[in-house]
Amino acid sequence: MNCADIDIITASYAPEGDEGLVKSLALKPQCKECTSLHRAGISIVISFCKRNTKLLSARTQVLTEIHATGFNYQNEDEKVTLSFPSTLQTGTGTLKIDFVGELNDKMKGFYRSKYTTPSGEVRYAAVTQFEATDARRAFPCWDEPAIKATFDISLVVPKDRVALSNMNVIDRKPYPDDENVVEVKFARTPVMSTYLVAFVVGEYDFVETRSKDGVCVRVYTPVGKAEQGKFALEVAAKTLPFYKDYFNVPYPLPKIDLIAIADFAAGAMENWGLVTYRETALLIDPKNSCSSSRQWVALVVGHELAHQWFGNLVTMEWWTHLWLNEGFASWIEYLCVDHCFPEYDIWTQFVSADYTRAQELDALDNSHPIEVSVGHPSEVDEIFDAISYSKGASVIRMLHDYIGDKDFKKGMNMYLTKFQQKNAATEDLWESLENASGKPIAAVMNTWTKQMGFPLIYVESEQVEDDRLLRLSQRKFCASGPYAGEDCPQWMVPITISTSEDPNHAKLKILMDKPEMNVVLKNVKPDQWVKLNLGTVGFYRTQYSSAMLESLLPGIRDLSLPPVDRLGLQNDLFSLARAGIVSTVEVLKVMEAFVNEPNYTVWSDLSCNLGILSTLLSHTDFYEEIQEFVKDVFSPIGERLGWDPKPGEGHLDALLRGLVLGKLGKAGHKATLEEARRRFKDHVEGKQILSADLRSPVYLTVLKHGDGTTLDIMLKLHKQADMQEEKNRIERVLGATLSPELIQKVLTFALSEEVRPQDTVSVIGGVAGGSKHGRKAAWKFIKDNWEELYNRYQGGFLISRLIKLSVEGFAVDKMAAEVKAFFESHPAPSAERTIQQCCENILLNAAWLKRDAESIHQHLLQRKASPPTA
Repeated sequence: MNCADIDIITASYAPEGDEGLVKSLALKPQCKECTSLHRAGISIVISFCKRNTKLLSARTQVLTEIHATGFNYQNEDEKVTLSFPSTLQTGTGTLKIDFVGELNDKMKGFYRSKYTTPSGEVRYAAVTQFEATDARRAFPCWDEPAIKATFDISLVVPKDRVALSNMNVIDRKPYPDDENVVEVKFARTPVMSTYLVAFVVGEYDFVETRSKDGVCVRVYTPVGKAEQGKFALEVAAKTLPFYKDYFNVPYPLPKIDLIAIADFAAGAMENWGLVTYRETALLIDPKNSCSSSRQWVALVVGHELAHQWFGNLVTMEWWTHLWLNEGFASWIEYLCVDHCFPEYDIWTQFVSADYTRAQELDALDNSHPIEVSVGHPSEVDEIFDAISYSKGASVIRMLHDYIGDKDFKKGMNMYLTKFQQKNAATEDLWESLENASGKPIAAVMNTWTKQMGFPLIYVESEQVEDDRLLRLSQRKFCASGPYAGEDCPQWMVPITISTSEDPNHAKLKILMDKPEMNVVLKNVKPDQWVKLNLGTVGFYRTQYSSAMLESLLPGIRDLSLPPVDRLGLQNDLFSLARAGIVSTVEVLKVMEAFVNEPNYTVWSDLSCNLGILSTLLSHTDFYEEIQEFVKDVFSPIGERLGWDPKPGEGHLDALLRGLVLGKLGKAGHKATLEEARRRFKDHVEGKQILSADLRSPVYLTVLKHGDGTTLDIMLKLHKQADMQEEKNRIERVLGATLSPELIQKVLTFALSEEVRPQDTVSVIGGVAGGSKHGRKAAWKFIKDNWEELYNRYQGGFLISRLIKLSVEGFAVDKMAAEVKAFFESHPAPSAERTIQQCCENILLNAAWLKRDAESIHQHLLQRKASPPTA
C-alpha cells in the first residue's frame, strides 16, 4: 500500500492548566506508505495529501471537496476509519481533520512539564515523548516505524519562550492575531519515523559549540544553569565526529540540540536533531556533581547520539527489531566513552552494568528472546528491558569480538549506506556483516536472538604429556538449576581460551557449534591455569571442574588474572550458587580471596552480589552475621582508601571510595559510622561541605543508623537542593531508615509534590530494598495506592520498574501467590512479563533460602569462632 504527501496544515492547541503555552502547531509530513489512521489526543487541524490509500478507499480529485460521513473508532487498536458518501477518485488529494485533545500530565505524547523559575514561580513547558506509539496522542498519523515521512513543522508560541523542533529555524515572524506570540518555522526534516518527531516550548538557556565537522551543537538547560550544560556539550562535540568516522557516514542534519526536561519518564530520547533528557542525565555541576553522574551523562549522551545513525537514519522495520536500535546503542555508547574517557575503564564496567544484569534476567523461565513478536501497542513497553538493551549490547559485543573491529566497521558502513532513510530488520544487519567478514554471522547470531536464554559451558581438563585436553559441553543455564528438559537448546558459541602464560591474550579461539567438544591446547605445563571466556566477552557462564577452579583461585589473590576475568569468575560462581548448582558457602570462601583487589568494578560486582545475599538473609534470624562478613571483606580496602582523596587519584578511585564507605556504613562498621556522623554534622552546619562523591555513602549511613531528627534534616536538605542530582541522591537513600513510623513517612513523601513523578519509583523502591519491614510496607503502600500510581504512569515502563523494585526481594512462596493474585485483579498489561518474572524470582529466593540458609549460618559461625587470616 502506497500513499504520499500528508499535509498537516494547522494545529490549534488547548492546553490544560497553562493557557496560551502553545497557540498552534503546523506539520507537513510527506508520507510514503500507510496502513491506518490513528486518533490523536491533541487539538489540531490537519490536512493529508494522499494517493491510492485503501483505508479511505481513496480516489480523490484535488479540486473536489467531499465531507466524511462516518468516523469508525477502534479504540482498542487505536485506529479510526473514515467513510465518504461517494467513491473517491484516483489521484492526489488533501484530507482535513479537526480533532481535540489535551496537553496531558502523563509524560507521554505532547505533555506539560512542571518547573520552578529562579524566583520560585511554578511554570510549565510543553514537550513531547512519542516513542513507542504516542505520536498519535499529538496528531493523527500512521504511527508505525516503517511508515516514514518528511515533516515541515511550525510552532505558534509566546514570544518570550524558546521553541525547538528536529530541524533548524528558517523563519520567525509576528503572529497576525496576537502581538504576544510569534510563528516559528523549521526546515523540512529528512525522511523519518513519527516516533522521532519532537517539539519543545519553554524557558531555557543554552551553551553551544561546533563539532569539527561543522555541526552546530547546543545544550539547553534550565534558566540560570547554562554552566551545567558544558560537560555534556564537550562530550557531544567529541562524539559526533567519533561516530561519523566509525560509521564513515556523516551526521545528516545541520544541528543537534540536547535539552534537559524536568518531568521525563525515560533517561533520554533520541529524537532526530532534538534529543531530550532527564536533568540528571544531562546536567553536571562542576562543584556538586559526583564522578558517577559525570560517567552516566557521558554514557547517555553517547547512547542517544549513536541513535542519530542507528535508529534514526536507519530504523527498525517493526518493534520486533527494537533490540537493533537499543542493543547496538547500548554497546557503542561504551566504545564512544572509552574513546573520550579512557581513564574510566568503561569496558570492565560494562560487564557489571549490562552483561551480568542481562544474564540474571535471561536465566529465568519468564525471559524472552531478543527478537520478540509485538502485536498490540501495549506490548511494546514490555520489551524496553534488560534483554533488548543489555543482552542486545552483550551479543553485539561478542559479535564484534568474533568478527574483529576492521570488518565490523566495514559491515556497519555497508548496512547504514544501503538502508539510510529506510527501515531494516535484524537479518539485514547480519547480511552486511557477513558480506564484510566472510563468517557465518546469521547462523551464529540466530541462535542468540531468536531463542531466549544462554548456555552454561561445563569444562574439565586433563594433562596429556605437554598438552592440555579440555572437554567442553553446553547446556541451557537456568536460574532454577540444571536444565531438565528433553530438547535442550543449543548455541553457536565463540569461545576464547587463555592460560597463565599470557592471561591477556587468547591462546585459542574456537566456535563451539555442537553440544560437546574436545579441545587440545598445545604446550601447556601442568602448573599453568586455563581459563575460558577471556575478557568475559562470550555471553555464557562457565562451570569449571573442582581442580580447574582451585588452580584459578590464586590468580584472584595475586591479581594475575585480569580484572574483568576476576569479576566474571566470581559472578559465574555466585550465579551457580543461586541456581543450586554449587554451594553458596563455596562462593563466600572465594569472595574472601579478593582481599587484595584494587579494581572498582570488581568490588562493585562483589558488593552487588553480597547485597543480594544480604536481602535473602534478612528473612532469617542471622542477618547480623552476614553484615559481619561484609565488614570483614570490605574493611581492608576501606582502610587503604580512607576518606579523603590522595594525590594522583582519579575517577575510579572516587567511585571505589564511595562504594566501599557506603557498604561499610550500611553494615554498621563502627569507625565508618562515627566518621560519617561527624562529617554529616559539619556538612549540615556549613562548616565543611561534603564532596559530591561522599554524599551518597554518608547520607545512607546516617539514615540507616539514625532517627526521626536525621530524616527531618535529610528532607530539609532535599527541599533546599537546587540541583535535581542532589534531590535524587537523597531520594534514593531515604528508604534506608529502619523505624516503621519513619518508613511510612518516606512512603507518603514519595507521592508528594516534593518528588517529581518519575522519581517516586526510586523512593518506593529504596524503601523496599532498605529492610525487611520496608519491603512489606512498600508492597502494602503500592496496593493501597495502586490506582493513583497506575494512572500516573499510564501503564508505561515505570510501572514495570516500580513492581520489580518493590516485590522481587521477597523469599516466601506465599508472597509469590499474593503478588500474582493482586495483579490478576488489578491488571497491568505492559508489566505482565515483569510480574511473572518477579513471582519466579520470589520462588527462586525461597528455594535458595531453604537449600542453603543453614549451611551459610554454620559457615558464618565457624568464621566467627576462628577468623581467617589474610
